[in-house]
Amino acid sequence: MTQESRPATLYGIQYLRALAALAVVFFHAGERSGHALAIGAAGVDVFFVISGFIMWVIVARRPVSPGRFLAERLRRIVPVYWLATGVMAAGALLGLFPNLVLTALHLLASLFFVPLPSPSSGEVWPVLVQGWTLNYELFFYAVFAACLLLPARMRLAAVAAIFLALVALGLAVTSENPLFVTYTRPIILEFVAGMLIGRLWLAGRVRGRGLGLALVVLSLAGFAVIGLLRLPFDEWTCGPLAAMLVYGTAALEREGGVPHLRLPALLGDASYSIYLWHTFAISVVAKAGTMLGLAPALVFLASVLAGLLAGLAGYRLIERPLLRGFSGKRRPEVARKAVAAEG
Repeated sequence: MTQESRPATLYGIQYLRALAALAVVFFHAGERSGHALAIGAAGVDVFFVISGFIMWVIVARRPVSPGRFLAERLRRIVPVYWLATGVMAAGALLGLFPNLVLTALHLLASLFFVPLPSPSSGEVWPVLVQGWTLNYELFFYAVFAACLLLPARMRLAAVAAIFLALVALGLAVTSENPLFVTYTRPIILEFVAGMLIGRLWLAGRVRGRGLGLALVVLSLAGFAVIGLLRLPFDEWTCGPLAAMLVYGTAALEREGGVPHLRLPALLGDASYSIYLWHTFAISVVAKAGTMLGLAPALVFLASVLAGLLAGLAGYRLIERPLLRGFSGKRRPEVARKAVAAEG
């Protein structure tokens, strides 16, 4: 399959985005309903590997300047995130989030993706807690954009060298500086893993339906074992499992083993909005369920459903109209495909 003939939308990757978003929803719904589903947080690891994969494939298919790349990424990420952060801040000012301590410095740091300890908890979290992952995303985009100045054959090695050096520095030096702690975590290597898979996929070296299926099954089994046995986990364990999952899915994609399923594809399209908005709905439903004395299992299921519906509503009413507006005068179907391809 030539690069030009590859489909704009990789449905397997879309389904993984849906799965990762659903895992995070399960994690937060479990927190609020008394269920131990900590492994759902590993959806972030899957997101990071997917991000590296998608960025590599996008630029290989449609070369862009560093400035344009960053502008497109910022248009994709920032407006919806700022809106969600604004809703969170407004809620705090109205007393809807009594545990949220709001300061001007922390709010500005959150809006501009600067890691800073939260005055509410002391953790290095933004006002909208799940936005901590976007600090990593924007850092990856900045490094990736800088490496676009290099010849294409050197870009992967350059990003890998920078991130490996940062991780090595983090292992060698002890510091409590939030910037240092954030950007020397081994989790940044998951972006590199995704880029490598993207490079191999474009070169036709990710193939084999049997291998792909085996890797997907082994990865999901690994996550399940960690979750069921409540084993400790971090990026050292979940990163390789996430990379296996993305590699296996990409292999199935190349072999034509991934059908187009409307609902998983829709959830994949909406995964960013689901990620940003689900906690608002979960908080409301979980609190209402507790006040009504509902069974924890019912509170959990209602919270998951509410989180997904909130994300889908955010996608339909906010994210997609914004993306269409940024697409300018391009034909609607062209704009839609571009959005789907860019993730």
